[in-house]
Amino acid sequence: MTGRIVLFGATGYTGLLAAEEMVATGLRPVLAGRSAERLADLSLRLSGPEGPLPSAVADVAYPSTVHALVKPGDVLVSTVGPFTRFGEPALQAVVQAGGGSVYIDSTGEPTFLADVYRNWHRPAQKSAATLIPAMGYDFVPGQLAAALALDRSEGRGRRVEVGYFLTGKGLGGSTGGTQASLAGQLLERHYVRRDGRLRPERAAAHARTFHTGGKDLAGLSLGSSEHFTLPRSFPEVRDVNVYLGWFGPHVRPLQVGSFAGDIVGRVPGLRRGLHHLAGKIVRTSTGGPDATAREQSGSLAVAETFDESGSLVERVTVEGPNGYTLTGRLLAWSAARAAQQGTVATGAIGPIEAFGLEAFTQGCRDAGLIEV
Repeated sequence: MTGRIVLFGATGYTGLLAAEEMVATGLRPVLAGRSAERLADLSLRLSGPEGPLPSAVADVAYPSTVHALVKPGDVLVSTVGPFTRFGEPALQAVVQAGGGSVYIDSTGEPTFLADVYRNWHRPAQKSAATLIPAMGYDFVPGQLAAALALDRSEGRGRRVEVGYFLTGKGLGGSTGGTQASLAGQLLERHYVRRDGRLRPERAAAHARTFHTGGKDLAGLSLGSSEHFTLPRSFPEVRDVNVYLGWFGPHVRPLQVGSFAGDIVGRVPGLRRGLHHLAGKIVRTSTGGPDATAREQSGSLAVAETFDESGSLVERVTVEGPNGYTLTGRLLAWSAARAAQQGTVATGAIGPIEAFGLEAFTQGCRDAGLIEV
């Protein structure tokens, strides 16, 4: 299988990182976005011996322009977020195209992930399309660490717990898109897997400390792709808990704020108003950390498996480059793999289901995400 790779959102911060990684590995993606002028400049800047990269204008405000990007067998990589607000047209485009087409995105938004896995899985299967959301810092490191730990648990891992942390000087500054996504998600209900079933739960309902690298690192619970994908690959898993550890000493205050926001958000019409206000306050196109800032920070994930009695079975830690750098590399690798070799399954699936554990582990290693 060899299909075109279309990079939607190519002129944005994450899209540009993905475009550069794709070109560096010999790919010639179709660059897509809203601005013809910016696309032309980027196409020329990334040109090689074969000339400027192809480009196409598309805008989520006009879904038909997004649908026109994808043909059967193509791979559409989307970095257009916040995905809860802007992500659906790209999903529709791939499912509508079908015929072996593949959707990959960089989202880390729990509510969008729940929508993809719950509402788009069967339509994608029916049209023979594959949807692989969250193929970036959120939530690939945890997928890798948890899969390795569960694989080594040899069927004894009934519960898996994952923590996401930063090394060095953090993200080196987050993008407007990241800020907008986080602001919106803190106002939403998330989910947790208990006794083999997904259950609704507010964001930051629980806190947990992981001991790693000689330090105690605290994180807050959130919904993630691991809740959906890990039990598919490892049916023995009954409970999945994921924690985000970006917040340092602010863990407890954020828990209180999450509780208050959950109560307030249940008032009819108020949650929508809060989302609108967050969208006004947080701009979504503010750029991000430069290469120097990214080099001063890194990403880390810890996964622990527990048996039926609650005893620790396996523990795996993976470490990689800055989250944005890692996301760009992972998007480029997964797009190339899908375009050249296809995927193992159709529907809304995780990276292990899509590529197999061995290939996925090697792809992560190539992107700089390794076990430590």
